[in-house]
Amino acid sequence: MIRPFDDLFVPDGDDARRWAEEELSNPRYADAEPSWFDYLARDIARFIGNLFSSDNGAAVGPSALVIVCILIGAALIVALIVWGRPRRSRSVARARTDLLGADDDRSAAQLRAEAERSARAEDWDAATVLRFRAIARDLLERDIIDPAPGATAQAIAREASAVFPDESAPMRSAATAFDDVRYLRHPATPESYAALAATDERLRSRRPAVVTA
Repeated sequence: MIRPFDDLFVPDGDDARRWAEEELSNPRYADAEPSWFDYLARDIARFIGNLFSSDNGAAVGPSALVIVCILIGAALIVALIVWGRPRRSRSVARARTDLLGADDDRSAAQLRAEAERSARAEDWDAATVLRFRAIARDLLERDIIDPAPGATAQAIAREASAVFPDESAPMRSAATAFDDVRYLRHPATPESYAALAATDERLRSRRPAVVTA
């Protein structure tokens, strides 16, 4: 008669330790561990609970407990403001390569210089396209606009006009000049490029107005 446990393999100490190490090295155990925020929230909750316990409540007093809770709440709000949603840095803005339908990671200064070279060569079409890209890149680098991926020239003009309302008409004209050359194949002129360059120069020196509540 064969007993059901006759073929059961029982590992020795070394095998058992090795199997345990291999199992615990599985990434699912690391993923299941609480984060630093979980530990912080647990400690804060435990601290507040201890403050309101019967042993500490009488010794500290209700006024002190209220002050401590207000301080903790204020600290949490400050932490959320500072670390909750960091502002996009200039380097991140410049890292975006999709600009007006082209894969172009050049800075505003580089685009502007290239536009000026094209203008000196009287290549007004190339100068117009590059100069409007310089405007868009400059606004991105300064975190003045945050257009959606694939935004058109008119969409960028509208977003810039919301920040600089007095530049609304020049920005619409600049976007139209870009679209005329880029998509409609209408030739640019020295006058249209000069107006576009003047808009770029004005926007370079502008700063968004402080909006008060």
